[in-house]
Amino acid sequence: MFQPLYVAATGLSAMEDEILTITNNLANAQTIAFKKSRTEMESLFYIEKSFKDMLYESMSGMEAPPVNVEYGTGVRVAATPADFTQGSIDITSNPLDVAIEGDGFLQFGMPDATLAYGRAGNLHIDNDGNLCDPNGHLLEPQIIFPEGTTSVLIQSDGLVYAAINNETSYSEIGQIDLVRFTNSAGLTTIGQNLYQESEASGEPWVGIPGEDGFGTIRQYALEQSNVDVISEMMRMVMVQRVFDTVTKAVQSYEGMLRSLEAMKQ
Repeated sequence: MFQPLYVAATGLSAMEDEILTITNNLANAQTIAFKKSRTEMESLFYIEKSFKDMLYESMSGMEAPPVNVEYGTGVRVAATPADFTQGSIDITSNPLDVAIEGDGFLQFGMPDATLAYGRAGNLHIDNDGNLCDPNGHLLEPQIIFPEGTTSVLIQSDGLVYAAINNETSYSEIGQIDLVRFTNSAGLTTIGQNLYQESEASGEPWVGIPGEDGFGTIRQYALEQSNVDVISEMMRMVMVQRVFDTVTKAVQSYEGMLRSLEAMKQ
């Protein structure tokens, strides 16, 4: 008797998860290279019941064929993949700011010796001269700037040059590689604008920017979030309306139960 309430509960739970996803997208609308997520849903298993239409049988005088009816049992969130479409590129005045134009990720070393991947190119130099992200994760392969570096040049193919003590000549000190995946949407989000590989993403392969389908590196630039605030707000309004509709369905069913109880009395 209470099956409709269970179905409604799954809908309310799924809508709540989608609102959380939208809210997270909106909260990160100004986060460097943030990639919005979307909520993918799927129906739960169906219950099949078979019965005979006795009214048809009595009126027609013929044996009624069996009727099979399927009842849905609700909905669930199947996945919340990230959308890795390119964000807009903003020009900056910081020589350590780099934007990836096209496909690819920067790779960073984590404290547990694993690798993480991200597109946020707001890089920094730590106290030891290592090129790293704002949270201190070292860029891989490691690039170390010599003491006294006064100027930095990063080419579109990822080659990094440094000038020391205001000299006019530059020396090559490293190479920024990019990483690609067969299915980027399958990457696991670990926070801090970083992702890690998973079974769904496939194994990473490393390449030179601008070659074999990899994107290029652009110095003095940062990729912005790909969140469209207006679209996300419209989605939130639609989800809220569905949430309200399911809530009203629950209230209607509760009214039917109260009426049934009153009839019994």
